[in-house]
Amino acid sequence: MSAKNLDSKGRFRGKIVSFRMSEEENKQLDRFVRLSGHTKQDYLIQRALQREISVTGNPRTYKALRNALAEVLCELRRIDRGEDMESELIELISQINDTLDGLRK
Repeated sequence: MSAKNLDSKGRFRGKIVSFRMSEEENKQLDRFVRLSGHTKQDYLIQRALQREISVTGNPRTYKALRNALAEVLCELRRIDRGEDMESELIELISQINDTLDGLRK
């Protein structure tokens, strides 16, 4: 039998919570998780319990931030050509801003 996986406070996490998402929602969630530097489980627990997400600075976070900024640049170039701005881009820019604020602290 494998060892029990305890959280940072020594609690055993034995309950499973699941839900369905659209493909677009899943992509957006994955992007936010990468930008936070946390695992998806830790990110979702923090958000579900309405706790503040503290950004964990590490090489993966910086790489995710670089890739997200490249996506934003690509979208801004598309918008410059006269196309409409999508709400997901606005949310991504907001998340990048929050990540940069967290890294600054």
